[in-house]
Amino acid sequence: MPDLDRTFAALGDPVRRALVTRLAHGDATVGELAAPFDLTPQAISHHVGVLRRCGLVEQRREGTRRPCRLRADQLALLGTWIDEQRRAWHDRLDALDRHLTDEEGTR
Repeated sequence: MPDLDRTFAALGDPVRRALVTRLAHGDATVGELAAPFDLTPQAISHHVGVLRRCGLVEQRREGTRRPCRLRADQLALLGTWIDEQRRAWHDRLDALDRHLTDEEGTR
């Protein structure tokens, strides 16, 4: 399981969420990632570093290029955790609803 605190903190930044969204469509270099933003490639590189450290992005060397790739497996682990929490809350709410319905029937 990824470090949830670090991952959710990383995704709390709108630029990093936009980078994850962009990388979901395919690999890109820092320069390509920086193009739609009014940020320097160095600033984007910092954001990519945060995403790398939490395990959502990996970078590799291809000659002089260093494309970034989204680690969809790590993103899927976050989705699994969220789904588990959603199921637990639905179960709790269903139990509360049954309890309240039972109480109304005894009045």
